[in-house]
Amino acid sequence: MATQILMPALSPTMEEGTLAKWLVKEGDEVKSGQILAEIETDKATMEFEAVDEGVIGKILVSEGTAGVKVNDPIAVLLEEGEDASAAEAAPAAKSAPEEAPKSEAPKAETKKTGDAKPASPAPKAAGARVFASPLARRIAAEKGLDLSQITGSGPHGRIVKADLEGAKPAAAAPARAAEAPAAKPASPAPAMASGASAETVMKMFADRSYTEVPLDGMRKTIAARLTEAKQTIPHFYLRREVQLDTLMAFRATLNKQLEGRGVKLSVNDFIIKACANALQAVPDCNAVWAGDRILKLKPSDVAVAVAIEGGLFTPVLRDAHQKSLSTLSAEMKDLATRAKTRKLAPHEYQGGSFAISNLGMMGVENFDAVINPPHGSILAVGAGIKKPVVDATGEIKVATMMSMTLSVDHRVIDGALGAEFLKAVIDNLENPMAMLA
Repeated sequence: MATQILMPALSPTMEEGTLAKWLVKEGDEVKSGQILAEIETDKATMEFEAVDEGVIGKILVSEGTAGVKVNDPIAVLLEEGEDASAAEAAPAAKSAPEEAPKSEAPKAETKKTGDAKPASPAPKAAGARVFASPLARRIAAEKGLDLSQITGSGPHGRIVKADLEGAKPAAAAPARAAEAPAAKPASPAPAMASGASAETVMKMFADRSYTEVPLDGMRKTIAARLTEAKQTIPHFYLRREVQLDTLMAFRATLNKQLEGRGVKLSVNDFIIKACANALQAVPDCNAVWAGDRILKLKPSDVAVAVAIEGGLFTPVLRDAHQKSLSTLSAEMKDLATRAKTRKLAPHEYQGGSFAISNLGMMGVENFDAVINPPHGSILAVGAGIKKPVVDATGEIKVATMMSMTLSVDHRVIDGALGAEFLKAVIDNLENPMAMLA
């Protein structure tokens, strides 16, 4: 039976993508795991693998097509022995967004004891589309299995051959639709405020010369997420200065010693390490907002903003508190390089509880950063500036001072707690040798 190949969701936030390039053509035989196409998401270009084997009967979406919705059909896969005419009769698939995983209720303990039994799969609603490979459908027909009662282990819940091994026919489940009370329509959520329409703005500048720049996927995502952030997150800001002279001298000594290994530490590497350690010292700040609850993380997963053409990435350095400065430096360089060519995998730029945005290298003395949800905070780092300061003895001297502003989600972190975290960051930077302990 011919089946449709659907636009995959290659990241949890993906709603649509661009079919950048087909790596197969109509009539090609494909095997499970073979790369079929390159797809541009809002953040990266990723490879899309075949789940089943068969023959490409028809390509429905030409390469270069933008705005293809997740779960929209993009091609038709034929079974062995089928001809191209079967592609026309392939079942239609409707575009439907992936259902977000439901959050679990808060648990008092994180450790598990004993062997947990897997939950029984919930039967699919009557009439719901069942996603299964052609081979799985054939096996189910031979065994008399009801695919709607099988939980798929393939991509996006697709039923594959392995899911049917050992399965036995079961009596059809009684229809319960009539018994279930009619669901009450959900109250519509209040719409977020938006600016003037494109037509309105364009009329304002009708007599002026301009170039219209359409938004790509990344720019649309940035616009949507940061609008959401400023409209829904109650930001507050904490500002401090840190004296860098001790760190600069320590960094110079370390870099001289590491020169033979080809390692050169940046000030940003020390800032990453200082923040990772501070999240461990003030664990209540290592947290994210999760709708109706707060999730407190144990590892220090630190996101760092990286500017690229047309937008930015925030690659995440996982377990940063456990890594040496040289390891963090090498990992950050690798992530930044691949971010600029959009070669990061989703797990490399999603997650973390906290982020760093450093514009000091561009001469910006101080600024306020916007929190990237669901993070609980973000640290905006300015340039190191030489200025007169009064030391502990009351003497005036010249010191290198760096401004830092912590943007905080007040739902997650209160003022005093944020101040404690910012103090821990400064203590680490002003006593850099302690970060090696």
